Amino acid sequence: MKSEKHLSEVLTRKILSANQIIFRQGDSGACAYVIQKGKVEISSVNEKGETGVLGVIGDNGIFGEMALIDEQPRMATAKALTTTTVYVVNKEAFNQKLKNADPFLKALLQIFVKNIRELSKKIENK
Repeated sequence: MKSEKHLSEVLTRKILSANQIIFRQGDSGACAYVIQKGKVEISSVNEKGETGVLGVIGDNGIFGEMALIDEQPRMATAKALTTTTVYVVNKEAFNQKLKNADPFLKALLQIFVKNIRELSKKIENK
């Protein structure tokens, strides 16, 4: 029986500087991030050109995952607020894990992401 590897054994660890842009709204997404330590601000620009903070993610939080699921452009910009250590989940590692998942769960993930994107667009346009 194969033992589970610790997160740090299968993912790349990266240290980000305070105020470093991790990705920008509209970028293609090839990875997600798990925060080991630090804070990341998620913000977006609406059609009027106004920037709004959607939230701040801290230790053990994940961000950037939606682009891995549906391969659509990033919905928001992510910026490190402090020196932040993250684990980078690349598309290959994600797809390897997803390959073994129940087909129902895969479909459910796709639906969740689609609904979140549609809801975000509605909120943005108000």
